[in-house]
Amino acid sequence: MHRWNCSTFTNSPHVFGHLLRIKSREKAYVYGISAAGVAYAVTRACSRGELTECGCDERIRQRPNRGRWEWGGCSEDLTFGENFSKEFVDARESRNSAEGLMNLHNNEAGRRAIRSEMEILCKCHGVSGSCSMRVCWRRMRAFRSIGDSLLHRFEGAVIVRYVNRKKRKKLRPLRRGFKKPSRRDLVYLEESPDYCNRNQTLGVLGTVGRLCNKTSWGMDGCKILCCGRGYQTMVKDVEEKCNCRFIWCCKVECERCRVRREEHYCN
Repeated sequence: MHRWNCSTFTNSPHVFGHLLRIKSREKAYVYGISAAGVAYAVTRACSRGELTECGCDERIRQRPNRGRWEWGGCSEDLTFGENFSKEFVDARESRNSAEGLMNLHNNEAGRRAIRSEMEILCKCHGVSGSCSMRVCWRRMRAFRSIGDSLLHRFEGAVIVRYVNRKKRKKLRPLRRGFKKPSRRDLVYLEESPDYCNRNQTLGVLGTVGRLCNKTSWGMDGCKILCCGRGYQTMVKDVEEKCNCRFIWCCKVECERCRVRREEHYCN
């Protein structure tokens, strides 16, 4: 529901068009979520026993828990997935260029988004349902949560500049007083292109014809998403489930109702 909606192209060798030529916050997001995706997929495959090189995280059992539970089950070995992602995704990036440093920073931010979303699951054991012993393990949250976390970082991404010093090359905030990015923040070097209007060269689809929310003041609202061009309202009759009821045991039965709904599309 942003002006840029992560459009991809199946009939082109460039999945995101030529958008990644611009060192923008959109490129930062793509690199971050791609690095996270590699780490996530490998880590999940390890815990499922689909890879012979890895398995569950046995190091977690050495962590203190103050006697509140016992470590058990299969804790997912995110460290292995992160290391694989670094070797696979980071390998072609150079630390001697502005773009390379930007990509490496955003790759790491993507992996750290997974770590920050790790959760502890527990199961109770005991006689007659008592919880005399709790066994817990660590697991990654659904990848949708990782994407939402990175979307928040996308909205607060930090514009930086390249500083070439003799001993070390760094990325620094563009101006003094700007927020210094942490390792979890996304960073970018160039401003984004105009996503309001179609640009076939870059692969920007524009927002003409996009569905918008008339009552929202956010990025999905018609005023922002339609870039001031206004919108058209269409009334549609749609069929949806209604009057649902639970039938013992165990199913849900629903009726089909036709409702009239207003939808708004950008000019």
